[in-house]
Amino acid sequence: MPFDPAHLLQAIAMKLLQKRRELDWSQQDLADHSQVSRRMIGMIESGESNVSLATLGHLAAALGITFSELVGTGDASGAAAGIRPERGLQVWQGSRPGTKVDLLQSFPASRSVELWKWTIAPGDRYQGEPDLPGYREMLYVIRGFLSLEREEGTQLLKAGDAIAFPSDRPYAFVNNGKSNLVFVLNVVA
Repeated sequence: MPFDPAHLLQAIAMKLLQKRRELDWSQQDLADHSQVSRRMIGMIESGESNVSLATLGHLAAALGITFSELVGTGDASGAAAGIRPERGLQVWQGSRPGTKVDLLQSFPASRSVELWKWTIAPGDRYQGEPDLPGYREMLYVIRGFLSLEREEGTQLLKAGDAIAFPSDRPYAFVNNGKSNLVFVLNVVA
């Protein structure tokens, strides 16, 4: 089944509205708890905004749910048992064919742990927004070369390399190579 961002955004909008109402919160209450503007929350709930992964993470944390609970479409038959299909749940697509992000698994920890599979086509990039304070990312490169851009500079990682870094500051994942870059990423909160 091809990636359908409209379907994903609709599922997110419904879940966000449902969880906010369960907490008896206004959009402003959620904005205050998540550090996401009330206007952005309104746009997400009405399906008018293509929202960043970091913003979704802020909203999930404020609502007390995992990222996968917020973006889950309910299509996976094993979702109730915590089982995701082998390919995961695609939650982002880049500007070039083949660039995508799949959420492979998530479970509650002190806050949450998420396992992602990233594929970035040659010449594409993902510009990450800072996560909430205390978040860290750990990644392992499976294939290709990853240019990890952070405030401290750019690091080139090749297949077999692993790194952990605080993700509460701007960063970017870039594929300057000639073939697809594939890596797995854990987000730990």
